[in-house]
Amino acid sequence: MPPEVNEALLRSLTPSVLAVLVRRGADFAAAEDAVQDALVEAVRVWPADPPRDAKGWLVTVAWRKFLDASRADTARRRREDLVDEEPAPGPAPAVDDTLQLYFLCAHPSLTPSSAVALTLRAVGGLTTRQIAQAYLVPEATMAQRISRAKRTVSGVRFDRPGDVATVLRVLYLVFNEGYSGDVDLAAEAIRLTRQLAVAIDHPEVAGLLALMLLHHARRAARTAPDGSLVPLAEQDRGRWDTESIAEGVEILQAALARDRLGEFQAQAAIAALHADAPTAQETDWVQIVEWYDELERLTDSPVVRLNRAVAVGEADGPRAGMAALAALDQALPRHTAVAAYLHERDGDLTTAAQLYTEAAQKAPNLAERDHLTRQAARLNARGSR
Repeated sequence: MPPEVNEALLRSLTPSVLAVLVRRGADFAAAEDAVQDALVEAVRVWPADPPRDAKGWLVTVAWRKFLDASRADTARRRREDLVDEEPAPGPAPAVDDTLQLYFLCAHPSLTPSSAVALTLRAVGGLTTRQIAQAYLVPEATMAQRISRAKRTVSGVRFDRPGDVATVLRVLYLVFNEGYSGDVDLAAEAIRLTRQLAVAIDHPEVAGLLALMLLHHARRAARTAPDGSLVPLAEQDRGRWDTESIAEGVEILQAALARDRLGEFQAQAAIAALHADAPTAQETDWVQIVEWYDELERLTDSPVVRLNRAVAVGEADGPRAGMAALAALDQALPRHTAVAAYLHERDGDLTTAAQLYTEAAQKAPNLAERDHLTRQAARLNARGSR
């Protein structure tokens, strides 16, 4: 994109322009195509002739693109009555229906991957190429995924409140994708969640934003120069982003004060306790266990119980952690890695090394596999001395 065009402005306007078209009667798929055509036109025209009202310009051009496409499609004669209703050019209305787009993109009929892709395209304003690069898939594959998702939600009416919890899960999925290609999905998820927090006053939206900020604050310390993972206890806390931590804690405290606890607020409280500890040894594990108890009550999640077993091992000793772990299904992801860690803490290095090796074979990604392999090698080297 030429430097004369403000890409951030275009991306920020995309959801509200799309929402205007949908509100005027365009189905989602056709409206989204028209907005993308308008963005292309903006890139071509704006450097030489920038508009006074960027949003109004995009709405006018996108609506004309939509009408042109409608006229050309004889199978859609039912839309011809819209031709006579073209609004006159002028300032775009201040109404912002971006929130409806969040709910539409998180529609329950979509798979999680499709919901994430559609959210990044429609609300985030990313191109298909950017989304494909972020997910390390061919652009044609991502285009098909987005096209199917648009067809699925076309015609959906907003005659009932959307499910905020579903929207938040989609945003958290975006955040957990992290970084790949030329799009930083973690930063993008934070941007979108900030946008949602402006549109809706909900303590769980604030909780998710706080959680993202607190996790993202540790990003620079998570990997060594060679790309290997650095466990939380070994991270250089001087590299943590203290401004993001302070903001996350402030947002969390305001959300908790409303006394409507949800899972993202509970997760953020755990992250805040980690961020608040000057050293790993000073972590308040007892309070973390208490928050995991709250989180388990809210979610009934086996993954939460697995993480709680680690916290119990830190608060009450490795034997207590292993007792908590024994009650869980061994097929749980990372169960073996947790068992390895607790056995090492208990001094059984031989068993721990065996479990680290086994856990490495089950690791979901290369970085985690390499980390677990190094842990096993470290203990085997100690045992051979």
